[in-house]
Amino acid sequence: MASSSLRNAKIKTNSCKRIVKELRSYEKEVEIEVAKTAEMKDKGADPYDLKQQENVLAESRMMIPDCRKRLEAALADLKAILAELEESDQKEGPEIADARNTIAEVEQLFQTTDA
Repeated sequence: MASSSLRNAKIKTNSCKRIVKELRSYEKEVEIEVAKTAEMKDKGADPYDLKQQENVLAESRMMIPDCRKRLEAALADLKAILAELEESDQKEGPEIADARNTIAEVEQLFQTTDA
């Protein structure tokens, strides 16, 4: 049981890390698309092209809340696995330390973006 829980902890930890990376990527993409849209407006771009660019920007912005929801779910799963491991007296090890660090990192991310 403990080894499968450790394996699950490792999987959930990596899942959280991947979603954090994805979230940061979308945030960076939104910044780039905002700059590109502003530049197109300043240069008096064709209205059709501008509308297409605004659609791209809107799609990028829509991905951030979706990504956050998936990250919240993954974080809850990881916390549950960690609690399960701690209940079975498995409180040490590289997987558990990595899980704790990832939980702290994700919670820090939520605090900075919510503020």
